[in-house]
Amino acid sequence: AVTVLTIFAGDPPSGPLSPFAHSLHVRWETGEEAVARRREEDLKACARLLAVPWHFELPDCIYRRSPKTGEALYDSEASLGNSIHPHELSLVTALSEQFSDQPEGAQLVSPLAIGRHVDHRLVRAAAERSGRALLYYADYPYILQDPAGLEALIRSGWEPVGFPLPDTGLEAWQEAVAAYGSQISSFWSGTDEMRQAIEAYATSRWGLSLWRRPI
Repeated sequence: AVTVLTIFAGDPPSGPLSPFAHSLHVRWETGEEAVARRREEDLKACARLLAVPWHFELPDCIYRRSPKTGEALYDSEASLGNSIHPHELSLVTALSEQFSDQPEGAQLVSPLAIGRHVDHRLVRAAAERSGRALLYYADYPYILQDPAGLEALIRSGWEPVGFPLPDTGLEAWQEAVAAYGSQISSFWSGTDEMRQAIEAYATSRWGLSLWRRPI
């Protein structure tokens, strides 16, 4: 049984969006319903994969603001790969406690944070602080933009753990990604290109692997 934890699934705080967040809503064609739309997409994707969705109430990084000034903490595409803002460090502690409270015996799978997306780095830091035994996944499709990130881990001794797909697995994977209609344009020209890209990744050397940190 698989539960998918979507950590930053909460509604934006009240007040106007930053220009960056507004520009993303325009690109996604979601208007002010962007977050609700993405939660609905997540439910559809999890249903296709027979996984249980769990939405945390923290807002996505593009909506988070300084508690002192009210200014956006991440206000551009480039800022998503910058250092974690000092105001965010308390999130790591809070999340690590929630990860620690997951059922005993459950295998926690953390993002590797390849591509350096700030939310992925926050989740990884919290997962590692939780003290739980971890497997890691390569952050697809961000890994396509930063293949050297995985190669560096392999050279340092990280070990792959293979998870071959069943006969219907590739199609299920493609259909689950297609459920995130608002996000397709962030990475591909359309669903046809997305399906081709996922098939190519799934048949690549490490496309069906999780990762274990060297002991």
